[in-house]
Amino acid sequence: MRNKAAKSAVKTSVKKFVALAQKKDPESETALREMIKKIDTAARKGIIKKNAAARKKSRMQKFFNAMKAAQ
Repeated sequence: MRNKAAKSAVKTSVKKFVALAQKKDPESETALREMIKKIDTAARKGIIKKNAAARKKSRMQKFFNAMKAAQ
């Protein structure tokens, strides 16, 4: 049950971040940091693999940079 809750929290934070970034909301940077924190926590606890966490963080950071450059 604990693993499911942690995975769900990661997915929710990713969705929240993507929604804010697409709206070009200034809060998206905060959401990005929160999402990275949740991903790192899940990876540290072994809920998601280390490389999967790195891949997710990299893709989201790349997405954020692209949205920021488009402003």
